[in-house]
Amino acid sequence: MKTAAPKMTTSRFKAGMTGWLFISIAVIMIVAFYFYPMIQALILSFKTGTGSNLTFNGIDNYKRLFTDSMFITAVKNTFIYLIFQVPLMVILALFISVLLNDKNLKFKGFFRTAIFLPCITSLVAYSVVFKYLFSADGLVNSLLLNLHVIGTPIQWITDPFWAKVTIIIAITWRWTGYNMIFYLSGLQNIDNSIYEAARIDGASSIRQFFSITVPLLKPIILFTSITSTIGTLQLFDEIMNITKGGPGNATSSISQYIYNLSFKYSSDFGYAATVSYSIVIMIIILSIIQFKVAGEKK
Repeated sequence: MKTAAPKMTTSRFKAGMTGWLFISIAVIMIVAFYFYPMIQALILSFKTGTGSNLTFNGIDNYKRLFTDSMFITAVKNTFIYLIFQVPLMVILALFISVLLNDKNLKFKGFFRTAIFLPCITSLVAYSVVFKYLFSADGLVNSLLLNLHVIGTPIQWITDPFWAKVTIIIAITWRWTGYNMIFYLSGLQNIDNSIYEAARIDGASSIRQFFSITVPLLKPIILFTSITSTIGTLQLFDEIMNITKGGPGNATSSISQYIYNLSFKYSSDFGYAATVSYSIVIMIIILSIIQFKVAGEKK
């Protein structure tokens, strides 16, 4: 027994080293291309200047955020997208997943694939397509005019209000299918006997949805809400390719402002890094709020 202990320890050590050997490349890559740039960006956020002429200026960049009208406008626009688009997308994805989980529905595979396909399309390609669909003489206006829903073409791209609506429609179209997959996975893990017992007790389909489906899917709803929030706060491609932040700055987002600061204006990388970390702070705060509202422990 006494001579076996060193062999056991050596065996465990070798097993541990083998495990670390397998994951070492991944760990190195994550540290080099993920954590190191994050730390460098944090350090950069305390500097100011253009190009390589950067000087340390403490928290002046963070103070500047509160007086920067362009940043405030971008935050307001982004939160408008967030407030309207995230609940709409989560509710729509949940509703569609319940419909597609019906055992009596035919061609379920086709419908699931069709709804999921938008989220694997190219961001740039679908944004350009939406730009042409919602142009003044585009297919959407032509269809609405032919159906006599509207009398004059809607300025989807050039009107501040309708431009925001276009962005919300585009994001919802692309990402609803992505969230739907998570809900479908959760629904298929719910024991059907629970619904059968509810039906025997006389519960309607609506009562089953709110009393069984929603509570059992709460962790997934929380997950999709947080990931959708993060994605919306980082919104960039749709803005750049559909409206370019216009008209004026009516549709500009925080990420687009970061791009402009870095490559379009005077290349103020220090302040751009500061704006980037403002997104991190917003994500942390909103995630904590969502955890609290859902009653989940972090």
